[in-house]
Amino acid sequence: MNETTWEKARELGRLLSQTDEYQVVQRAREGVDNDRELVGRLNRLAELEEEAGRAIRRGEAPSEAVREEFDRVFSEVQSSATYQRLVAAQSNFDRVLGRVNEEIAKGMEAGARSRIILPS
Repeated sequence: MNETTWEKARELGRLLSQTDEYQVVQRAREGVDNDRELVGRLNRLAELEEEAGRAIRRGEAPSEAVREEFDRVFSEVQSSATYQRLVAAQSNFDRVLGRVNEEIAKGMEAGARSRIILPS
């Protein structure tokens, strides 16, 4: 691929970072980072996932205590308004990225049908 393609990709990234949807995601991430209780729960979920993964790699099922704590902490995370804002913001931004990918696909289809060959 040529340098012009990479430059255009960087420009697209810059433009995406300026969208309202991306800015909302950034603010929601900051909100999560500033919520000590939520961060603690997210860290605990990661620890429990690792513990369950170790058990599975040993060919064992995770203990009932690990499964119950995971379910409880996961439920607490999901009920957090801060976390819900992040999920909603990320979902909205994912829709923007989906639309961008659709437009890129349209451009690729048009380019494939074009008889003009551009030098690379």
